[in-house]
Amino acid sequence: MTADEPSRRNRLVSVTLDEASIGRGTSDQEHERQIAIYDLIEENSFGLPDLDAGPYMLRIALHDAKLALEVCNEKGETFAVHILSLTPFRSLLKDYFLVCESYYAAIRSATRAQIEAIDMGRRAVHNEAAQLLLERLKGKIECDLDTARRIFTLVTALHWKG
Repeated sequence: MTADEPSRRNRLVSVTLDEASIGRGTSDQEHERQIAIYDLIEENSFGLPDLDAGPYMLRIALHDAKLALEVCNEKGETFAVHILSLTPFRSLLKDYFLVCESYYAAIRSATRAQIEAIDMGRRAVHNEAAQLLLERLKGKIECDLDTARRIFTLVTALHWKG
């Protein structure tokens, strides 16, 4: 497979969070963000409909309480900026933060069974949010569920309260 084949081009090679938008989180949250960026770059499926110009760079930011996804080529030239309302995500973000808080507390003192139960809940909320993100991006950005999950993890980083 050469670098010019579509499966190699339809991917992200860089992901950044807007420093003006980001809220600093706990060390656990910051670690999760770093892992999400690493995992996202290592393995993803990402493209723009009717445009075969990747690989892409993605910048994630908040603008007026809306999610901004800026898609660029490797030279930094912007192809598209998609603005999404976060209103449909509000309850999922709230639920996700609550279950994450429980999870981080549990990993320090709970039994393995309790941790696994909380983690199952965390993954369920994460999957639901990734599915919603896929729906909201339909016709704008094409990505798979794992890529959407990792992007949602980064969206949560924009909402962490330091």
